[in-house]
Amino acid sequence: MFKLEPLSLDDIEGSARRREESMQAFIPKQVVHPDVEQATHPIDTSDGHTITVVSFVKRDSQSSPGPALLHFHGGGMIMGSAEGGAMILSALVMETSIPVFSVNYRLAPKFKGPIPAQDGYAALLWLQSRADEFNVDPARIALLGYSGGGGVAAGVGLIARDQDLQPPLAKQILIYPMLDDRNLVENEGLKPLATWTWEENKVGWTGLLGGQAGKPDAPVSQYAAPARATNTANLPPTYLDTGDLDIFRDEVVTYAARLLAQNVPVELHVYPGVPHAFELIAPNIEVSKRAVENRRRAMTDF
Repeated sequence: MFKLEPLSLDDIEGSARRREESMQAFIPKQVVHPDVEQATHPIDTSDGHTITVVSFVKRDSQSSPGPALLHFHGGGMIMGSAEGGAMILSALVMETSIPVFSVNYRLAPKFKGPIPAQDGYAALLWLQSRADEFNVDPARIALLGYSGGGGVAAGVGLIARDQDLQPPLAKQILIYPMLDDRNLVENEGLKPLATWTWEENKVGWTGLLGGQAGKPDAPVSQYAAPARATNTANLPPTYLDTGDLDIFRDEVVTYAARLLAQNVPVELHVYPGVPHAFELIAPNIEVSKRAVENRRRAMTDF
């Protein structure tokens, strides 16, 4: 079994780069399904930068405007790219016939919070404005985020609500999302089984928030750490899942409960006996298959 390159608080950017490089030997080549067209689109952000959105669209797809997924990759806020998930995303497009638009949001530590969520909102506005071109119904756009990207997606959902986006988001699908920078104290029962550790969590949040990470009274933006939101009303219908051995378990369950308390429609799954990113580690076990099936249903039901 290979050992991951450790992440370091003393060299967040360098250690993140080395980890990604070390993982390349174990990640399959990103081959896009031949019936899916992949394209890269530059978009301008609110602060004058340019990011890219990578689209995955099934060739000869729907004739009438339909739904779309705006996707945010994982990587603890400090790693990852839209291109890195090309094979999985193109397979998702083939299974659902729904186009996917994956956002290359700017990463920490070079860019601090809430920039990733602001980039995501810029991508959302871009997709709404180009809906006709992509044959997308602007009222049927859902956010989809995994891990750190789930936190970014949740931040985009909060921005969209606060900006009174019209038409509003149809849904947000948050897969074991990274929501709370204050989750830095180890749970001894989970520690031996953590596939994303508290040490790594501290590196990711410190990269995004600097010295404010983990401090309860720090003025941390809710768009950077959605668990800090004081108002969870009027958010879109939300799907969340996590493993019960995931260090994000409690923050995910708490966020779901806070949405429910404000009458936001919520579907929550807590899968027994599995850690963070379980379906990537063990895709053939029954619980992974069940989770993927539930997610696919959530991705097509809006």
